[in-house]
Amino acid sequence: MSSKFWADLSNDYEKILENGFGYDVIVYVGEEPNIKEFHLHSNILCYRSQYFYAAFSNEWAEKKDGKFIFRKPNISPQLFDIILRFIYCGNIELNNLQDIDLLKLLIAVDELNIQPLISHIQEFLIEHKIEQNPVDILETIYQYEAFTELCLEVICGNPKILFNSDKFINLKASLLELLLERIDLNMDETEIWENLLKWCFAQQNIKNNDPNQWNKDDITTIERLLHRFIPLIRFYNIEPADFFYKVYRYKDILPQDLIHDLLEFHFVPNMKPKANVIPRKPKLKLDSIIIESKHIALFSSWIDKKVSSYYNEKKTLYNFNLLYRSNRDRFDAQSFHRNCDNKGATIWVAKIQDSTQLIGGYSPFDWNGNCGWKYAEHSFLFNFTNRNGKDNVGLSMGSLTGLGRHDFSNYWAYNDNDIYPYLGIPTQFKIEDFEVFQVINRLR
Repeated sequence: MSSKFWADLSNDYEKILENGFGYDVIVYVGEEPNIKEFHLHSNILCYRSQYFYAAFSNEWAEKKDGKFIFRKPNISPQLFDIILRFIYCGNIELNNLQDIDLLKLLIAVDELNIQPLISHIQEFLIEHKIEQNPVDILETIYQYEAFTELCLEVICGNPKILFNSDKFINLKASLLELLLERIDLNMDETEIWENLLKWCFAQQNIKNNDPNQWNKDDITTIERLLHRFIPLIRFYNIEPADFFYKVYRYKDILPQDLIHDLLEFHFVPNMKPKANVIPRKPKLKLDSIIIESKHIALFSSWIDKKVSSYYNEKKTLYNFNLLYRSNRDRFDAQSFHRNCDNKGATIWVAKIQDSTQLIGGYSPFDWNGNCGWKYAEHSFLFNFTNRNGKDNVGLSMGSLTGLGRHDFSNYWAYNDNDIYPYLGIPTQFKIEDFEVFQVINRLR
């Protein structure tokens, strides 16, 4: 019999932290007049922080009267206390911290090289804070290269959290430039152009966006401000109607050779783009031999209970991580559950043998190897009578157990049991291959 008493252990270590019994480390934290002295233990710090491990093992820490001495003026006592409770007790509470304090905490934890806590704070910022205050968070994190890429990836995956923010017009030019040059910026190019104009107009306090009402000084000022961003806009990817109504009308603030080349591209048959700009391509990661990236958009729309066209290949919040492929992994129950159990929401798809038909389903539940029925209000089955994704049926509500394998062979059966309306799935069939994907929300 094995018993675990983590709560008691955590409480005991909290008492050690608070009374400092047997301490051999003194840390002075903060700046005058707000300096606090902490009495700590080298053996605990050493194994919970790579920073302290390096200090003790390489003997570069100051030592006086048998005690190691550290001074951390760049960390506030409040934040250091939070870090220590994680080091000693494994406890962390972030909900009551303001955005700026969360960012300062992340910076302090990075300095102390506490990897599990770095990941935890980053995930918390992304899930709970970045949508509320994307500009301030991005500008603060930009000072620290290690965190910038993750933040930009999140914003590129769902850029409207930034572009629709009231503070977007206050974004620094260098950050906007960094964002616009990315190929994974998941937004229609016309929208990107319109938001760039909105930002430029706000910088110069231009209230009237009608270029016919501008004077020469307005044109010159906007042209100079816009100049650095022009190479970052994929003008050749803007549809002809949008080019005419939303780009060409601003021809006076754009390079004339660019306007000439774009007019030639849109009106001369078979004309190739003259600019060598890499098209934007959102990071839709899909390792599959059965489905294509366009299916991701369709599945994502159904998961969010939207119309089938709500997401497209350039706009989706989900990644699909391949967990299992029957023709790659061993085709047995042990292999399936080893790869798929306890991975959260999943979607699976199978190709019916000697057919173009694809079938499958989505479940918000974990696979866990246990038998039995589970009711899932947000699940759905689907049937593509054509592998290209045309002529499909996707229906939500019900259980996924109406469709499955017999003895984990390639012989399958469908029994709707009145849970799903008729989907056109054969009652008995063989499959050629099937795949299971972990569904990951990119904002979590």
